[in-house]
Amino acid sequence: MRIIVIGAVAAGTSAAAKARRNDEDSEIVIYEKDQDISYSGCGMPYFIGGEVEDKEELTPRDPEFFKKKYNIDIHISHEVIDLDTSSKTIRVKNLSNNEIFEDYYDRLVIATGAVSVMPPIEGIHQKHVFALRNIQDMLKITGFIDSNKPKSAIIIGSGFIGLELCENLKNIGIDITLIEMLDQVTPGLDADMATYVEEHLIEKDVKVMLSARVETILEDGVKLQNGQMVHGDMIVVATGVKPEVTLAKAGGIATGESGAIIVDQRMETNITDVYACGDCIEQYHVVTGKPVFRPLGSTANKTGRIAGENISGGHLLFRGILGTGIFKVFDLAVAQTGLSEKEAKALGYSVVVSHNIKPSKPFYMGGKELVIKAIADKITGKLLGVQIIGEDGVDKRLDVFVTAITYGAKAEDLFHLDLGYAPPFSITKDPVMYTGMILDNAIHKERRLMTIDELEKLKASGKPYKIIDARIPKQFEKKHVAGAINMPHENFRLHLKDLDKEIIIITYCNKGTTGNAVQNILMNHGFKEVYNISGGHKTAEKNIKKHKKN
Repeated sequence: MRIIVIGAVAAGTSAAAKARRNDEDSEIVIYEKDQDISYSGCGMPYFIGGEVEDKEELTPRDPEFFKKKYNIDIHISHEVIDLDTSSKTIRVKNLSNNEIFEDYYDRLVIATGAVSVMPPIEGIHQKHVFALRNIQDMLKITGFIDSNKPKSAIIIGSGFIGLELCENLKNIGIDITLIEMLDQVTPGLDADMATYVEEHLIEKDVKVMLSARVETILEDGVKLQNGQMVHGDMIVVATGVKPEVTLAKAGGIATGESGAIIVDQRMETNITDVYACGDCIEQYHVVTGKPVFRPLGSTANKTGRIAGENISGGHLLFRGILGTGIFKVFDLAVAQTGLSEKEAKALGYSVVVSHNIKPSKPFYMGGKELVIKAIADKITGKLLGVQIIGEDGVDKRLDVFVTAITYGAKAEDLFHLDLGYAPPFSITKDPVMYTGMILDNAIHKERRLMTIDELEKLKASGKPYKIIDARIPKQFEKKHVAGAINMPHENFRLHLKDLDKEIIIITYCNKGTTGNAVQNILMNHGFKEVYNISGGHKTAEKNIKKHKKN
């Protein structure tokens, strides 16, 4: 049997290597139009920033490695330019000498990946304008920096790559202006979590421009649609990627609404004996069961392995993704998995949202605050998604939440997890457990939570309400939610007689715990509709600022 793989980065090489482990007899050939194979694309910003010193650390394998270890023939600088699935043939162009030849396959794997989205901006193809998708892109950027010594850079887009470049270019002394067309950074996060990232960027002296569209790229910067000029010696366009499916579509292979290739759980396309994997395919979401396009190196490796297993006689099924992502920007780790609040509501879920602020471990052991936003289904109690921001222990909690959501855990189940505890690693009730307690209280014990968005809607509704600040007077006097009255927890019961049981009462403290304690007192005394502001004053303050900006 002859197996041909088109593409030799994460998915393609994984597919070929797995097929060889299962089958010693088949011929396995990979065609790759680029010069580099099996490289770590996620490490590229750190090479640009000097944290990774040797390019070879990102490209540890070459065609000779695969030939020697796996008896796989990899042809670099060879572009597959045509695919005929009826005759099971391909046409290949050797980019080194422009020779074109034909090859045939018994089984084919398409792993053509994704390409950078380059918006239709005038002047985008100039020499000081870059995307960052592969090793050659990376070398163009470092070559420009070495030759031109730019003092300033403009980054267009605030996804993973854009924000990682903010840090790494800043680390080598380049001033950064970040331009985002949306009204928040990190489009994958909900706005109330994105504000933490925005504030951190500003603290690190990154100029952040939101709701801004670039109209023209000039030699020394950009012109925005509102006419404003922004200076920059170099420009990086980090506006996302799209699946590279030109060849697949020419071969009659079906694509979905996202534009990516449709595959079944075995990675097989609509054409018999043609499989696809990696950043060119649609995945399906574990929570919703709906198709999504979430290109990540981890998923590419996984889907490549599944394709390799199945083209070589095995039976391995893909179980879907949650869209899990994590990245570092300066001192913060930013993580998400599952559905955002915005996505869950758009899909028709009735949601409960909690904001939980707890240290990663005791402060006396160097703990740092984690902000955990969790979204659960009010009807079933199932956890739908989580977003976490913090300086320590973010990845540990993210992976626990990923596991819980993958196996259909309810919010109440989180409290019962037997998680590891010792002061160097966690607090006695881990932040994951606290998230479960907060959500369980809201879903099953009527300890209802209110976000600032919901408070703003309540104010606009005209319904009578009262906001109670349960903190000590000194904290209240320094800053408080507009319209709140100060009733400290320690003597709160003395004020019960002054409150109307028939109106909506909203409580809050700094982070949520004391506000919940006051909420409990009110409910135990017969108050009918009592809410606690999710995440307390700390979360409220950030999101009140957002409302004022809008």
